[in-house]
Amino acid sequence: MLKKNLQETYGCHVFNDTIMCERLPKETYMELKKTIEEGTPLPSGTADIVANAMKDWAIENGATHYTHWFQPLNGFTAEKHDSFLILSKEGRALTEFSGKSLIKGEPDASSFPSGGLRATFEARGYTAWDCTSPAFLKEDSSGLTLCIPTAFCSYNGAALDKKTPLLRSVEAISRQAIRVLRLFGDTKTTRVQVSCGAEQEYFLVDKDMFKKRLDLMFTGRTLLGAKPPKTQEMDDHYFGTLKERVSAFMKELDEALWKIGVPAKTKHNEAAPAQHELAPIFETVNVACDHNQITMELMRKIADHHNMVCLLHEKPFAGLNGSGKHNNWSLSTSDGVNLLNPGKTPRENAQFLVFLCAVISAIDDHAALIRASAANAGNDFRLGALEAPPAIISIFLGDELTDILEQLETGEEHDTKRGGVLDTGVPSLPNLFLDTTDRNRTSPFAFTGNKFEFRMVPSSASIAGPNTVLNTVVAEALAQIADRLEGTKDFNKELNELLAEMIKKHKRIIFNGNGYSDEWVLEAKRRGLPNINNSADSYAAFIQPESIAMFEKHHVYSRAELESRYEIKMEKYIKIVGIEARTLLQMINRQIIPACTKYANDTAKTILHIKSADSLCDTLALEEVLRKTTSGLSALTKALKKLERAAEKSERFGEDYVAQAKFSRESVVAAMNEVRKIADELEGIVGKEYWPIPTYSDLIYSV
Repeated sequence: MLKKNLQETYGCHVFNDTIMCERLPKETYMELKKTIEEGTPLPSGTADIVANAMKDWAIENGATHYTHWFQPLNGFTAEKHDSFLILSKEGRALTEFSGKSLIKGEPDASSFPSGGLRATFEARGYTAWDCTSPAFLKEDSSGLTLCIPTAFCSYNGAALDKKTPLLRSVEAISRQAIRVLRLFGDTKTTRVQVSCGAEQEYFLVDKDMFKKRLDLMFTGRTLLGAKPPKTQEMDDHYFGTLKERVSAFMKELDEALWKIGVPAKTKHNEAAPAQHELAPIFETVNVACDHNQITMELMRKIADHHNMVCLLHEKPFAGLNGSGKHNNWSLSTSDGVNLLNPGKTPRENAQFLVFLCAVISAIDDHAALIRASAANAGNDFRLGALEAPPAIISIFLGDELTDILEQLETGEEHDTKRGGVLDTGVPSLPNLFLDTTDRNRTSPFAFTGNKFEFRMVPSSASIAGPNTVLNTVVAEALAQIADRLEGTKDFNKELNELLAEMIKKHKRIIFNGNGYSDEWVLEAKRRGLPNINNSADSYAAFIQPESIAMFEKHHVYSRAELESRYEIKMEKYIKIVGIEARTLLQMINRQIIPACTKYANDTAKTILHIKSADSLCDTLALEEVLRKTTSGLSALTKALKKLERAAEKSERFGEDYVAQAKFSRESVVAAMNEVRKIADELEGIVGKEYWPIPTYSDLIYSV
């Protein structure tokens, strides 16, 4: 039970607007509020007042330490804890937290990935307070710690984190969106915000089972495992009744998230057994990114309280649904107007159509970059499989908007499809007002009423990267629109011509059909849409000349920062494949082969024992089992040697990480798949009591 009601619980561990208004002098509060809402610099001297109020609030709640909480390029969060303790001249304990300590920290940066942005011996790095994301108290068994969201940069000012480029991209899209709004007579909007809601999918497995699987422990996914007799064929898990153990986990997770201001809204079972989802209420993209990182951390921590492990890998189980992170993205003005809301008559809503066409052209022009933003090694196994979107970037608009765009292109007007009313046929049930179109779950980038849902984002990844790219490419499209329309003599005529041109050029990216079908792959190729089916190849989009020019134009990434991200992503891919290969080799050599050998040996003994007892007894069935086991072992040994050679060779590429990544993908992963195929066949032969690791049935039905 909640110790307080929901209203009292929500945000009780956040230094939020209400707390600031209560504890800060009015002038200081207004200065800080202006910085948060309008992005203006914080006046000197204000930080000391804020820091003291923040310290007093944290200590009153039981905190003894503070930390600059940041997001380095390893994909996780980082923190170094400092106590509020100082000593007087007499040696008495005092507490202090200065504005300088609030604004700037100096963690050792030497062991974080930098992709060449600094030399190994250059350890200095700086964290800078991000006042647009509220400070919060993080609770664990040791107590409470004041966490201050910060950006992280090197001594020379290069961004060493995911937050800094995201904040830059928000500034970029705001600048260009305001240019467009001014063309429509909007003189009041001072800022355009990006709103985001990240639906988080995940798996829960029993911790005792997890500890018996080296692959789950080291890689987050199963490298072996035969498909059980039943998985998700009956569609009985999706939105099904929550099991007691899972429900208890979700309850504790909700309460922990609510305390620190994460607006957890929806929870349910997903399609695969042991798979679940949490969805929050939309927030500004920077805060949403911070909150999603906190959510993933708490999922892992709280699962442990219930003797479970939370798996955030994109494809922990072969043959089952993978996990994604549906990134719901939209734009709104400082007055709260959603710029992607079509209104009741979208055909007549020219401002909406401009922003819609800007997104469409941005996604088409930079499809490879959008694809790369959602790429990682785990997503290679997810995209295009079961219910995941394909690796081909396309946009779903639905019938009404597609029809409207066709009318704008051709100049012909006719009645557009409307939603209507759904009659259930049951008098006691209310008639339901229909949306103008159904949803398309096969689309990687779908318009869903007043926002776009980017469904390709990996479940384990930070949403900062995909949103940084999305913000920037749309900013570029808006800039091109503003350049064209600013100063034109006949605005309406020029606008209509521009929209018609954009639709004609970019309509190839619009696809409302089944993205899972083989026919779509052929159709996409005919349209000239890229189909980049692996992450290692997709990363090259970051360092193409046109990408570098665009990011530098909008001051989101420098060339050096882009090249560093490319190197880090490639090296991470190589390391992941290497870890998986070494783990699989160890599992096969130390667990699977000994188990299969023992089973074969015991089967052979049984055959001999039966024959010695009665030479007329039929042992053909047992002999066939023995033959399959031994032939499987022979094939497994050969495949294992091939994997060993590939894994060894992959370590000898030196600094040529492009060639190494290609070899890892084409040779190491292929060799692993061959080993797995044989091992999974052996799992179906060898007796259950001999098999040394928990099976899929054990794992997905254990909670």
